[in-house]
Amino acid sequence: GPELNGYLVGRGNAREIDLNRNFPDLNALLYYYEKNNGRNHHLPLPDNWELQVEPETLAVIKWMQNYNFILSANLHGGAVVANYPFDKSRDPRIRGRNTYAATPDDKIFRQLARTYSYAHSWMHKGWNCGDFFNEGITNGASWYSLSKGMQDFNYLYTNCFEITLELSCDKFPSESALPREWLANREALVSYLEQVHHGIKGMVYDENNNPISKAEISVAGISHDMTTGVDGDYFRLLLPGTYTVKASAPGYLPSSNTVTVGPAEAIQ
Repeated sequence: GPELNGYLVGRGNAREIDLNRNFPDLNALLYYYEKNNGRNHHLPLPDNWELQVEPETLAVIKWMQNYNFILSANLHGGAVVANYPFDKSRDPRIRGRNTYAATPDDKIFRQLARTYSYAHSWMHKGWNCGDFFNEGITNGASWYSLSKGMQDFNYLYTNCFEITLELSCDKFPSESALPREWLANREALVSYLEQVHHGIKGMVYDENNNPISKAEISVAGISHDMTTGVDGDYFRLLLPGTYTVKASAPGYLPSSNTVTVGPAEAIQ
């Protein structure tokens, strides 16, 4: 329990490495690209990156490479809040002041975080563990800046949108507390999973109906592109509204469509 364990107990692996500070740092590269009109998605990994991460981190990255994940969350303890990217601030740290680091999909991430928070029994109330988070959500960097975290890496390296769920003031809840925690989170987990069906989805084919993998799907006004999977499939989370969507791939003419997204199922 909290009276016996320090705040950092259990955070490290067998080598005492915090795995949520162990992913390649792609934020620094993105922030450079933002100023120099570089790529906005699927950023390249550094040379010899496999040698720079722990075995657990390597296994998770290989897993991400093999599946076209669209939505995920990682679960933490120590607070009660839904935390969304970016975790790493764009600005050098100024003592006593944290700065909000918005992604190009900030509105969607806020909605994803709110979906979990409001479906949770008490997260949305804001006052938990001696902290206050309005609506029970926070931008990661606005709370405190960290580098090499999993949610930022997911957004910058894959098609996946991930948030970090802080689920308990007590990092080591007693067994007797677990049924209450499960009831508090069950509906929130289901509601969050259902968010994967909002936005647009589709297939990209050539003129002979062959699927085109790694085609880029761009949405006008949102500087973060998606890519198609090996079967030409793509999913793009979007809030309700009307969007201009373009599919492009090397060696092909681009194709654009205007799409209106509603509040229910994804538009094909």
